[in-house]
Amino acid sequence: MSPCIPLRQRLSSAVSMRARCRAVLRTLLPALALLAVGADAAANTLTQNVSWTIDRAGTTAKYRVVAYGDSIYAGYNGSTINAAKYAAPTVDAEYLSALWNADIESVRRAKSGAVASDVYNNKIVAEKSYMQASTTRVVTFEMCGNDGLQARSAFKSQTGTCNYAGMNAAVNNCKTYVAAAMDFINANAYAGTKVKVISNLHYPGYAADNVQSSCKDAGTGATVNMQTLFLPKLATMNYWMCEYARQKGFQCADSFAQYMGADYDSNGDGKVDSEALRYVAGESEASYVTRISTTLRSTLRDANTHFVTASSSYDYIQSDNTHPTYSGGTVTAGLFGGSTGSGAPRYTSFTNGKNPIWNQFGHERMGWAISTSNPAAP
Repeated sequence: MSPCIPLRQRLSSAVSMRARCRAVLRTLLPALALLAVGADAAANTLTQNVSWTIDRAGTTAKYRVVAYGDSIYAGYNGSTINAAKYAAPTVDAEYLSALWNADIESVRRAKSGAVASDVYNNKIVAEKSYMQASTTRVVTFEMCGNDGLQARSAFKSQTGTCNYAGMNAAVNNCKTYVAAAMDFINANAYAGTKVKVISNLHYPGYAADNVQSSCKDAGTGATVNMQTLFLPKLATMNYWMCEYARQKGFQCADSFAQYMGADYDSNGDGKVDSEALRYVAGESEASYVTRISTTLRSTLRDANTHFVTASSSYDYIQSDNTHPTYSGGTVTAGLFGGSTGSGAPRYTSFTNGKNPIWNQFGHERMGWAISTSNPAAP
């Protein structure tokens, strides 16, 4: 600044500049704070919205898949600025594009780290307009994973006498908001919507949870095996996701069975493990929970090693031991907003309704599971 400018003017200009700098800092500090604390912490409040259209050659019709959820549908990959392009809902869009010979827009309205109430209130309800568009043909959602993860983390930090209230609250909150979400979608989705799907929960960190707690059970005075404690709670959540789906006109993509069971018969009961673990329409909660947590527990495997044959496996979980693996690159989604784009399908035909990598990545497997409910025509 020139020394010839009057002192009062120089002081005023300096004050103005400091004010502008403070305004810029107020804008940047939340983003810088997220970056500073790392990707895992940032995921707790990270909105990751993406719209990606499968642009199929020679087509003119265009339909929409709308997906609401947390970091799973977001395609979270540890980054605060991008996410998987082909998260499960977009994988389903690719299947639909081939089935209907049409362009399919995959709209993902997701918030990494959101508990069920947050997904319901701030995504499904607050952003209902996305499923009300006249092009909507599929509405899908997933939730409750963070309710369980937060309750598990809190329990692991306990000492003294074990308190199970947090885990029970997570189960109850999941039941409440899953039912509410289905009712709201039924009342608000475009009337021409052909199918509504919920994806239930895989068990991230299954093998790591096979350890004793730091707290002790009030009745036995002994520590508890955390895998033994958490598995029935997760199974209860999954049961009600699929059971409410049956009651309320939704389909249930049983991602737990697809992730946690091998694609061959490992126990000689005559059933492929991933099929034997699936929810059976009409069964009781007690029957399902017993089947998952006791009867077939020996067939459960950590999804870091998903066996497709007795001698071949793929890793369905990223290095964070929580989020599904994926193929197909990334798109902008995070601190700097979502993205909208389009591209040709990776695959143009599917043998027996499956793409060549359907069982090699977590998101591919979940997307295929969602796709099994797709109607033959839009």
